[in-house]
Order: sequence, then C-alpha cells, then structure tokens
Amino acid sequence: MALTNQDISSGPGTLLSLGHGYSAQALARLLLPQGWRIIGTTRSAAKAEALRVSGIEPLIWPGTPLAPALAEATHLLTSIAPGEDGDPVLATHRAEIAAAAPHLQWAGYLSTTGVYGDHAGGWVDEDCVLAPATRRGKARVLAEAEWQSLAAASGLPLHIFRLAGIYGPGRGPFAKVRDGTARRIIKPGQVFSRIHVDDIAQVLAASIARPAPGTAYNVCDDEPAPPEDVIAHAATLLGLPLPPALRYDEAEMTAMARSFYAESKRVRNDRIKQGLGVRLLYPGYREGLAALLAAGG
Repeated sequence: MALTNQDISSGPGTLLSLGHGYSAQALARLLLPQGWRIIGTTRSAAKAEALRVSGIEPLIWPGTPLAPALAEATHLLTSIAPGEDGDPVLATHRAEIAAAAPHLQWAGYLSTTGVYGDHAGGWVDEDCVLAPATRRGKARVLAEAEWQSLAAASGLPLHIFRLAGIYGPGRGPFAKVRDGTARRIIKPGQVFSRIHVDDIAQVLAASIARPAPGTAYNVCDDEPAPPEDVIAHAATLLGLPLPPALRYDEAEMTAMARSFYAESKRVRNDRIKQGLGVRLLYPGYREGLAALLAAGG
C-alpha cells in the first residue's frame, strides 16, 4: 500500500531537511521515488553514511556551512528542537535563510501540540491561545515566534506543523509489552492525541503540493485516548496479559515522561483534512497498532 496518493504537483525539487530524523525520513520515502533530491543534516559521520545509503545527500551540521545547500534548495524543512534560548538554526543561520527565502517555494517547521498547554481533556484547534505548561512547550512557542518573525520580514513561505505524540515502526508499545516492562499508568481524565509517522509524511507532502504560507496545522489522528488504553490494546493484539496498572502519583517515571502527563487535551485535525485533503491512513491507534504488528511490530 502506498503511503499516500498525494503527488507533488509542482514536480520534484530539492529539499533541505535540517535535522533529518524520524519524521523527515518518512517524508523522504515519499519524495525520493518521485525524483526529489534531498539534502539532510545530521550530527555524526555514522548517521551521515546511513542517510547516504537511503538516498539522502548527508550534510554534517553543525560544522558544515549551510549556505551552499540553501542556495540549491527549493524547499526547506526543519525538525531541530529548540533550546530554552530559542531555535539553534536561526541563532546561527537566520540571515542566510532570509537571503534564500525569495527562491524557496515552501518551508516547514515541525513543532508540537505541547504549545497549547493543559486543557483538562478539552478540545483545542489551531486558533487556540498558546499557553504551554512545560519548559519544552514554552521553548517551542518561542521558536515558532522566531520563525514567524523571520517569515514576516523575509517572505519565507512558512508552514508550522504541530505534531501530536509520534509512533510508528520502531516506536510502538509492543517491545515493552513483550518484555514485561510496559505499565498502564492511570491518571483519571488524562488523554493524549497521537499520530503515525506515515501520516505525518503524507501531511507534509500534501502541504508541499498545496502551499498556504502562514498556516499552522495540527497533525494528529481522530482518536485521542488515555495512554493506558493503548497499552492494553497492544497487549490484546499480542495475546498477552494486561500490563500492571499503576497510579500516576505512585509510578516511578523520568522527568521527561512525567512532563507528558502535565497536560491533557484532545487535538482537532480538521484543517489537514479540509485544507490539504488528507485522508488519514491510521485514523486511530487501533488501526495504527494493527499495521505495526502486521509489519513485524
């Protein structure tokens, strides 16, 4: 099954992918067969070689100038997380990106639904006030504003994609359920939105085909759900006993894991459907987990 039936109407171009990680690699699997050239940055020589094998032209960054790649790019995607002081790409390359803006047909910034903060399980859409409760969410709001400021000043055709919790091959719950380390953390009223990485890829491809500079998109599926329900369903698919249930306030968790439980909300995805014509491959976690298991878990 093809990941998407979206064709890039403007024809193949050159994508400069800053921080060419999990989501960007899924997009590359759509674009490369269509004849796209993709330049992807990474921090290490080992990862650079892995990118080369997959058909990506690797660029080690920081360390290698971006100006030549920016000059050749028709499209720009950045997946690099900000620090508390702002976006690391703009900290060093703002002027060069501004100079490249006139010839770029599309630019995408991968953000997070964490920018909305806690809504006690209520629904949010792209027009909601950004009120993050976590340090990571606040850093994302700052980075979004920096990119929007650059776009306003330079004409960069910026699109912001606020991603829900990402899962997919190599990032599913099955390994922990199989090895007995999975737990069902119970926090009454807690719900998360999620998105399969292949659906992220098709949203990005659809946006490239139908640019709407200045637009922000929530990228999530149709079924926000409590995290314990997802773990339980994974165990059911495997035919294994339900992992133990632990109360949130009694569970041992890393600071990062605990931060995810600081916010509870349901995220609307109408804009990717109505504005981009996206039909989700995996509209809920049940479909997504079934596909992961069928592909080897």
